[in-house]
Amino acid sequence: MRVVSGSAKGRPLRSVPGNGTRPTTDKVKEAVFSMIGPYFEGGEALDLFAGTGGLGIEALSRGMDKAVFVDMEPKSIETVKANLKAVKLEAQAEVYRNDASRALGALEKRGRAFDLVFLDPPYRLKHGAELMLAMVEKGLLRPGALIVLEHESGYGYPEDIPGFSQLRKAVYGETAVAIYKYDTKQAEDGGEDNDEPAN
Repeated sequence: MRVVSGSAKGRPLRSVPGNGTRPTTDKVKEAVFSMIGPYFEGGEALDLFAGTGGLGIEALSRGMDKAVFVDMEPKSIETVKANLKAVKLEAQAEVYRNDASRALGALEKRGRAFDLVFLDPPYRLKHGAELMLAMVEKGLLRPGALIVLEHESGYGYPEDIPGFSQLRKAVYGETAVAIYKYDTKQAEDGGEDNDEPAN
């Protein structure tokens, strides 16, 4: 694995020891950034199931100002920190060991908001849409924020998630990527029709 483009282009990234983490391949990573826009003029990113940190690091390399990396596994946290140091981007990053849902609550308390979010939960978990709705509820998304939801190709998330419009979807072998855009107007309209609490 390596950084595909930007200021840290070509620098190698460490993998997480063991078989518990499924890193995004360079091919998929390149495809993701060609879909969402190859380079950024600032902004903040959230890599919620960081693993190696490859997606968040790629975003920093391509112009994001800051990135927050979250993972539950100690080995992943060590790997993210080592990779950030190797590519000399640790000053622009915050790394936390936490459960995804708890992390969203902690970020809400800090008043954080993001322009780009990477969601790559373990394939056995199918709660990407719930996490997206939780981010809206907690005010963690800036208007027009992009969500990159990576999941197994045999499972399909709905095109219409309240508050979001699906821009693109692509399949790469066992991996599928869905790109959503946060639409504040749609979120407000949808909120009027649905008063049920999120699960």
